[in-house]
Amino acid sequence: MRRLGGGWRLLAQGVFVLLAVGTLCFVMAESLPGDVAYRVAAGRFGYDVVNTEIAQAVRAELGLDRPALVRWAEWLEQLAQGQFGRSMVLGDPVLDLVAYQLGHTLHLSLVAWSLAVALGLGLGFWTALWPGGVWSRLIERVNTVLRASPSFLLGVVLSTLFAVELGWFPVAGHEEAAHVFLPALTLALALCPGFTQVVRDAGRKVLGSDAFEFAQLKGLPLRTALWRHALPHVLLATLAYAAVQLVLLIEGMVVVETLFAWPGIGHALVHAVMARDVPMIQGTALTMALLFVLLHGLIDGLLHRLDPRLSDTR
Repeated sequence: MRRLGGGWRLLAQGVFVLLAVGTLCFVMAESLPGDVAYRVAAGRFGYDVVNTEIAQAVRAELGLDRPALVRWAEWLEQLAQGQFGRSMVLGDPVLDLVAYQLGHTLHLSLVAWSLAVALGLGLGFWTALWPGGVWSRLIERVNTVLRASPSFLLGVVLSTLFAVELGWFPVAGHEEAAHVFLPALTLALALCPGFTQVVRDAGRKVLGSDAFEFAQLKGLPLRTALWRHALPHVLLATLAYAAVQLVLLIEGMVVVETLFAWPGIGHALVHAVMARDVPMIQGTALTMALLFVLLHGLIDGLLHRLDPRLSDTR
């Protein structure tokens, strides 16, 4: 029954997110200054070609002269049928465009998340095992700088160093495997300080526990004691913190994908806003919000599966 209740709660959250985020995006897009038809026509044909006559034709084609409430009700009807409408600029179904972009976003997210967790575990355990050392102090200072640096600045520095100056990696694109390195590293460096701190604090707590000291008294090597007693507790704390980091990941995704021309959800959202492509704005924003709800629910369920004590507190 508890699992069933959790599933219904996740479904209710998803429905609420669909309605709230979609409506908010529609209202914000309608509130922006300028002529929507002119911006959409410019997205189709270019600003050099667009004139008043073309903008009027686009307005009539898309029904932009209808009341906003009517167009919002039409969007609700399409949403109830599992559709996001069609892109005003490209004319393709938004669902097809978002499905293509989502694959690239998930690819980048997985690589960035893996890098961030690997760096966080390594650096966090180092600072927990040797607190106050030269390298530990250096790690703390670098993490302070990274925590204060926005993703855009990190991306510019990394692309300038590794792509422009050294020429080791391409600046932008997605055709080759090497294209994912710089955007993934940018996201990973933004996430790494938080993971490092969580691993360090959890590691220090475990290292100072009676169970860990008893394991060493039994003659277990440090590596074995860490693997058996410290790592499970640290991974549980890291997984719990991962749910918090989802917001930072999604926020950074918009900036990083745009900076490196990575064809993901964030990149599409920025271009949709610039072109005032309302269905694409709604579709990309809804996908990102639903992705957050789904991942948060999966992490929460996994945490309760790994630590039954959390289920008892509900």
